[in-house]
Amino acid sequence: MSISSVADWAGVSVATVSRVLNGHANVRPETRERVMAAVESSGYRVNELARNLRTAESRLLLTMVPNVGNPFYAEVVRGIDSVARQHGYFMLLCDTGADPGRERSYFDLLRRRRADGAICLDPATIQQALAEESGALPWVACCEFDQAVGVPYVGIDNYRAAGDAVRHLLARGRRRIALINSGDGYLYAQQRQQGYLDALTEAGLTPDPRWLVNLDSLDYAAGAQAAAALASAGSIDDTPDAIFAVSDTLAIGVINGLRGAGRRVPDDVAVIGFDDIAVAAQIDPPLTTVSQPMQELGRTAARLLLQRLANPSATVPGVLLPHRLVIRSSA
Repeated sequence: MSISSVADWAGVSVATVSRVLNGHANVRPETRERVMAAVESSGYRVNELARNLRTAESRLLLTMVPNVGNPFYAEVVRGIDSVARQHGYFMLLCDTGADPGRERSYFDLLRRRRADGAICLDPATIQQALAEESGALPWVACCEFDQAVGVPYVGIDNYRAAGDAVRHLLARGRRRIALINSGDGYLYAQQRQQGYLDALTEAGLTPDPRWLVNLDSLDYAAGAQAAAALASAGSIDDTPDAIFAVSDTLAIGVINGLRGAGRRVPDDVAVIGFDDIAVAAQIDPPLTTVSQPMQELGRTAARLLLQRLANPSATVPGVLLPHRLVIRSSA
């Protein structure tokens, strides 16, 4: 099957098919969809080696994730991949483990032109170091971002979202509110912690340092252990009556940890999470959480990167997407 046959199939010119396959932006969405449908139906395959030699493009985008086992990242990656494939790119998923050395090894693929661009979800501290070394390379920050780094980014307002979560607990009459946070190497964790602290202060409450827990993990088990420790630190009247966890994985672990300690959710302790992963609605009780538009974060990150690749000298803006509070039975 030749490219001219694809053009005939889609009812467009060969040049239009070429623009679609090469990811050019000046193609109408309906035309792009028609061409991609023709490519899929016809079985046409691009000679990648010949095209790469001709254009010096790999058609490969890197997505660097600190933990591919986290369901939140899985949804973001799904959004990235959908846009990449739509524009004729392949996506390589890179599990960095939030390790700067592994991150740099992936960035070397960009330096050697083995990949065209990258999307980074690693901690801001790593992003800052990479920006100093690789500021000219085409990459964008997703979810975790620092505006001072100077690369395009997409995320949410973590400070405001955390404040909304705490204010919801306050409106439910909770006053002894604990925070179970991830490592403070993540900028989002710092922002959510500040949102938590300021919301309590605005309500006339003094945050209790005993109830501010920082972990180096977002695992279910880490949340369960932290909740059990909080519940066992005193009588029911001297321990938290609500827990805000900065991820749903932690929050689900928190519910299990409280249940093991003999505390009822939400009767004794209300629990609120963050992200709205699929399982959040399925646990008992269903989890109240801050919903992030996970797939849209990924889709937007991919679009920003493609904009940067199409015009390296253009200024690509940062984007903040809206969050929302999803109220269920846990709080």
